[in-house]
Amino acid sequence: MHLRTRAAILGTALMALLVVAAPAAAEPTWAPAGEADIRPGNMTFTEGGQCTSNFVFFDADDNIYIGQAAHCSGSGGSTATNGCDTESLPLGTEVEIEGASQPGTLAYNSWLAMQEAGETNDDTCQFNDFALVQIDPADVDKVNPTIPVLGGPTGIDETTTPGEKVSSYGNSSLRGGLDLLKPKTGTSLGQSAGGWTHNVLTVTPGIPGDSGSGFIDREGRAFGTLSTLQILPLAGSNGVSDLSLALDYLRSSGFDAELAEGTERFRDSLLPLALG
Repeated sequence: MHLRTRAAILGTALMALLVVAAPAAAEPTWAPAGEADIRPGNMTFTEGGQCTSNFVFFDADDNIYIGQAAHCSGSGGSTATNGCDTESLPLGTEVEIEGASQPGTLAYNSWLAMQEAGETNDDTCQFNDFALVQIDPADVDKVNPTIPVLGGPTGIDETTTPGEKVSSYGNSSLRGGLDLLKPKTGTSLGQSAGGWTHNVLTVTPGIPGDSGSGFIDREGRAFGTLSTLQILPLAGSNGVSDLSLALDYLRSSGFDAELAEGTERFRDSLLPLALG
């Protein structure tokens, strides 16, 4: 009995080890960066609402997603910013993606997740502004996660400090969509709201159609997505929702997805520091 018990204990421990050591989702094979039609910075359209995508994500079931802001599918108007009490379109809503032959589908929305969870933390309600759109299987071979011009992302950063250089990519068609104006550089003004938002000042500043654009630090690490226009602490600055916290909340909601790193190296030297 003693030997059987010991064997059972060892067997249980081995099974636990195998569970802990289970491999992460295998990264998909991406289209070559120079040939991909779907990349960070592409426009998205949700029932007429125009936004800009941020980064590419994937999961263990070989699904591929592109990120946008949760408020892009909100139905409460442009002044409704509290995700815990603003109505939103349901999961499964079709989202048109620039460069895709088929619409994607809304797979995750932080506003809907917070409402389902009964979230009450004000900072979380105001600044957890993140959604994933699943790419249609017909278009997965057109996707590359590299940020055009900049390269990367190279991973995830959890913090930014005042004066730190930041970069972004995207220029809404609402102001012409000119490729020359898509790379942006600037500085962080620091974080607030318990780390949920980064205040940034860039040339040029983000406008409403740029909502959802991805932001990276001076090492090419993704740290946030464009969420709000700001008057304080500085007119013309933007509020950028923290990506690491948004992904933590996503996983706590029972959804899981990983950031896809760029297949091309981050080229910080292409963006001289424009501010401070």
